[in-house]
Amino acid sequence: MATFLVWLLVLIFCWPLALLALVLYPLVWLVLLPFRLLGIAVGGVLAFVKAVIMLPVRILGARPG
Repeated sequence: MATFLVWLLVLIFCWPLALLALVLYPLVWLVLLPFRLLGIAVGGVLAFVKAVIMLPVRILGARPG
């Protein structure tokens, strides 16, 4: 809600900047999308490595902290 109010203030006081932001936002989102997917993939790989490393501890009966 606060983001919307800030956008309305920018629209009122500086409408060319607000319209430029409105047009560029989807383009920036598309450019950053591969980095988000890469972050999800790296997080999954790190979780898998942690699970593999912790497997012997879990088999021996230690409880997760």
